[in-house]
Amino acid sequence: MKSGTLEKKVQASSRQVAVSLTIIMLASVSLQAAIDISATDRQRIGRRIWQNECGGTISGLTSWNVGENFASLGIGHFIWYPRGQRGPFDESFPKLVRFVSARGAKLPQFLLSGHDTFCPWSSRAEFQQAIDSLKMKQLRQFLVDTIDLQAQFLIERLQDALPKMMAETADRENVQRQFDRVASSAQGCYALVDYVNFKGEGTLASERYHGEGWGLLQVLENMHGTQSALDEFAASAKTVLRRRVANSPPERGEARWLSGWLARADGYTK
Repeated sequence: MKSGTLEKKVQASSRQVAVSLTIIMLASVSLQAAIDISATDRQRIGRRIWQNECGGTISGLTSWNVGENFASLGIGHFIWYPRGQRGPFDESFPKLVRFVSARGAKLPQFLLSGHDTFCPWSSRAEFQQAIDSLKMKQLRQFLVDTIDLQAQFLIERLQDALPKMMAETADRENVQRQFDRVASSAQGCYALVDYVNFKGEGTLASERYHGEGWGLLQVLENMHGTQSALDEFAASAKTVLRRRVANSPPERGEARWLSGWLARADGYTK
């Protein structure tokens, strides 16, 4: 390859990297300006998500849903896969463990042993059999003791979401505008935090059915400022959720969850 050609390719690559970094930096700055959640609102959001995911119960903090190959833990039902199991959904429980540990939370002994990467129960049946075991009780106590940190983790996940979405979308101006509209109220901040925890950022290629995602990015892209921010956000979320179920593999039976998902989206306006 001629040196001039190589130099041009290097320059072009450098420009692309610079553009990408600029987009991410601008998105990060804009997000910090767009969302401001007080400690009181953070606790309120965390407890409302706990109600959504677990019925607000301590027992609901350690769950494994029928038909799934992962445990759902904490107020956000953070996903934890056992060894040898993976799926299209982002695994969040190990990230939570690292987050709360870095902030001084005391971990159960079995999470300190270096095996926190994998869920120690290999199936739902095994998980249910161990529901009253010492290890499970220690896990539930850990989750009870870190509820406020879990809420903080959820907020920080949202704070990380916008740069990811801006880097993925071809409709950056509209996504930014719709995000800012929703984030302008405390109720809107709850809606954003809940949805990104509930259905993800919408940026992972693995979180697609027939090439169509169902995350926060898709909800925002589907908004155009035609009605009040929260009403439009809820309506767009329901459209995206219905599309997910229509596109989902029949063996997953996702239609059985749709009514609950739509009711959750309706709660964004209340």
